[in-house]
Amino acid sequence: MTKRRYERPVITKHHSGFMNKFGNSPVSVPKTEIDGVAVKKLTEEYGSPLFVISEKQIRQNYKNLFRIFRSRYPKIQMTWSYKTNYLNAVCSVFHNEGAWAEVVSAFEYDRARKLGIRGENIIFNGPDKDENALIRAIEEKAKIHIDHFDELYQIIELAEKMGKQAQVAIRVNMDVGIYPKWDRFGFNYENGEATEALRRIAINKNLKLIGLHTHIGTYMMSTEAYRTGASKLVHLANLLKSQFGLVLDYIDMGGGLPSYNTLKGQYLQAEELLPTLEQYADAITAPFFELNYSSDEMPTLFLENGRVLIDDAGFLITQVLANKRLSDGKRAIIIDGGVNILFTSFWYKHKISPAQQTSVHTENAAIYGPLCMNIDCIREDIVLPTLKKGDQLVVHHVGAYNVTQWMQFITLRPNVVMVMEDGSVELIRKSEDLDYIMSLESIPAKLQTGVK
Repeated sequence: MTKRRYERPVITKHHSGFMNKFGNSPVSVPKTEIDGVAVKKLTEEYGSPLFVISEKQIRQNYKNLFRIFRSRYPKIQMTWSYKTNYLNAVCSVFHNEGAWAEVVSAFEYDRARKLGIRGENIIFNGPDKDENALIRAIEEKAKIHIDHFDELYQIIELAEKMGKQAQVAIRVNMDVGIYPKWDRFGFNYENGEATEALRRIAINKNLKLIGLHTHIGTYMMSTEAYRTGASKLVHLANLLKSQFGLVLDYIDMGGGLPSYNTLKGQYLQAEELLPTLEQYADAITAPFFELNYSSDEMPTLFLENGRVLIDDAGFLITQVLANKRLSDGKRAIIIDGGVNILFTSFWYKHKISPAQQTSVHTENAAIYGPLCMNIDCIREDIVLPTLKKGDQLVVHHVGAYNVTQWMQFITLRPNVVMVMEDGSVELIRKSEDLDYIMSLESIPAKLQTGVK
């Protein structure tokens, strides 16, 4: 006979009044495996906390988004947003599927080149492209998206000195009805900056204008904002053709599509609030048919999505360190993963599941990480069953931004593994140790006297 698990007595507070429309408290469904691999087995081999990436889910997400857009507009080129998650294994899965690289720094550009991506298949965005990076991008025929006039003048000067023609587009910011506006990047549509920049590029023999680009924001919940953005870029494209005879190779609509992570402040779950991917695709592609282009001139639609393709492919496995009661009597659960490795917990109410069978008794709790900082709160309020020291939790939808924005603070960054399509598990980033961290430092000679 299997010994039954002991559970401490629990006092459950009952509230009188009307039932809400959601009925009883939610039941926590255990997440005991990821793509068929037991959570317990993963942590036994790779430790806790542990990031887990699903290759299968990445490929499914990519194929689904590509299918949805291509069924509405046949000329589609997906590009992978490196800043979302630039682990080599993750980028390689997207490149295997056919995605180009979208980068926003020389660092990311160099990563893409080391992974074998040709310069001509790199979209180079961002406001900070140093001279060496621009020279390399011009030589390798990368698609340089110009962010401001100072960069435009620098590219003109460099291309002239090099005797080469730079392949360029401009980033356009605009009013799409979402506030605050994302107007710190690119040239403004409404005040005429974008038109002036395009005019200067069109008449310069060392620049070849090949595209237009916009990125209207992040976690965009409005399809109409995308429709407005696409319409304004189409207007600029028609203007270029009528005034200069220029036909663009592509129009880049950026990224910003949301994942099904629920934002803090949202009452309903994200999947109940967000438009479908089909609705986003309809809004983005419809204005393209207003282009004054012949059928064989139609530009390629570039997409730079990140979060929507990777968020639900990432999990963080953590372990309960302790339970305690706060001053108001609320339960607090301390886990071994903090905001230093789960940066997105500052704006998402991440779904969190027990990784083992639990009691049917639930209680509202706050979840804190191990850091000696009061801001280290993973969830301010969540309904969970009774947990004990050593129990495991799985944090869902953590594939975007966490392994690019994480920091070595108080604790070291953990292992990252990928569950492959065939069910095997590969270590794709080793955890840090003290020797690695200290190898990057040096002690001045005059401070070494007396150091033991």
